[in-house]
Amino acid sequence: MAFDECTRADVDPAELAAAVRRTSLWARRSRETEMAPGQLVFGISQGATDMALRERSVADILDMGFDGYAIGGLSVGEERGVMLRTVSATTAMMPADRPRYFMGIGDPEGVLEVIARGVDMFDCVLPTRTARTGSALTSEGRLNLRNARFASDERPLDEGCSCPACSRFSRAYIRHLVNQQEILGLRLLSLHNLRFLLDLVAAARQAIERGEFLTWKDEALRRAKGANE
Repeated sequence: MAFDECTRADVDPAELAAAVRRTSLWARRSRETEMAPGQLVFGISQGATDMALRERSVADILDMGFDGYAIGGLSVGEERGVMLRTVSATTAMMPADRPRYFMGIGDPEGVLEVIARGVDMFDCVLPTRTARTGSALTSEGRLNLRNARFASDERPLDEGCSCPACSRFSRAYIRHLVNQQEILGLRLLSLHNLRFLLDLVAAARQAIERGEFLTWKDEALRRAKGANE
């Protein structure tokens, strides 16, 4: 990844413009640096939700010709709807034959929504950070294992999940580990949350290949929302 400057969502316009200029200068230096054999280099667009700056940033990195293109400077505090509109506009400016990478999104709904807008890859600390709060990502939505309703729940975190937590332990036992501050509980939740997201994007890929992604996505989100109501 080229070096970039990611600003806050509420940054001053002049500071945002300066960050975009600096990101482009760093991208040029990264592009001109000799890479290891087989190494790929991604340019990063900045500009927050300011579309004029975002267009300038994308134009700069496209002109340099990177192996892939990243969308930075989003999911840093802005309203979700505005963020998604910015993603749609940004991916539309990026070539379809190069991977498009959203930097910093990891909640299941967000992942599926940016895939729907042309994003191919992403990263985030959310799966393990969520685990450290005692919560699991599931097809039913997010489960807070500290809640008393799981004290006698012998079901796995998520039916059909093959992770070490789901294949060997119940919700009740993992809740016990979390409430007793046993590190095993947080480790099991971390392994589960990572497995859940990997399975989610694998299922998304299969739905795309079948030509059914949007229908599949809406059903997955409806199922999770309904389980939490």
